[in-house]
Amino acid sequence: MFNLIPWRERKDVDLFRREIDSLFDRFFEGWPLEALKGDAQWIPSIDLSETNKEYIVRAEIPGVDPKDFDISLSNNVLTIKGERKHEKETKEEDFHRIERAYGSFVRTIQLPGEVDENKVKAKYKDGVLEIILPKSKEEAVKKIPVKSA
Repeated sequence: MFNLIPWRERKDVDLFRREIDSLFDRFFEGWPLEALKGDAQWIPSIDLSETNKEYIVRAEIPGVDPKDFDISLSNNVLTIKGERKHEKETKEEDFHRIERAYGSFVRTIQLPGEVDENKVKAKYKDGVLEIILPKSKEEAVKKIPVKSA
């Protein structure tokens, strides 16, 4: 293909190719695609939702004993720590591929508003950790109806 492009314009094509390569390099660096590397930590997926009275955090963390979670809240920053331990290896099996990730993890989430730290509840069921964070009285959202003129 380069034989069809005059030499003076080829410099522009090389520059364009380097820019595209740089764009892809920047796009694929860091989280979340960092987990594709073999030595990367496992990172659970998290949903953060809001109702009028509370924030709800749901984290998909299968295979972890609820006693192994370390959940803390400080200055409206929620931190979830834990470890998913590797299952017992079976000597009769020769694994050709292991795609499930194991190891320790830490997720930190900045909450969008003030919460009542004394009323926070957490439950774990079917591999999903759910944390209910009631809003503080000042942060409770009041809906304002709009009337047509």
